[in-house]
Amino acid sequence: MELPKFILGDNTDYPDSIFVIHTDFPRFIIDLKNDEVEWLEDFDKNDEDELASEAENLIQAATDFYDREVARYEEE
Repeated sequence: MELPKFILGDNTDYPDSIFVIHTDFPRFIIDLKNDEVEWLEDFDKNDEDELASEAENLIQAATDFYDREVARYEEE
């Protein structure tokens, strides 16, 4: 089974937070409430340099995914 690239998550311990989980490399969870990112990978220095240029695009893609999902829920 292939996982979707992004998954929405919530947790009653964090009622104001909206989490988006990125399942591809580099895996991360972003809390859209404050844009805090938790990376689920261990990076070496070379990875960090490459990631710096890619991180902004991935975070924007996560936000776009959330907006699309909310719009679809509202259509139902």
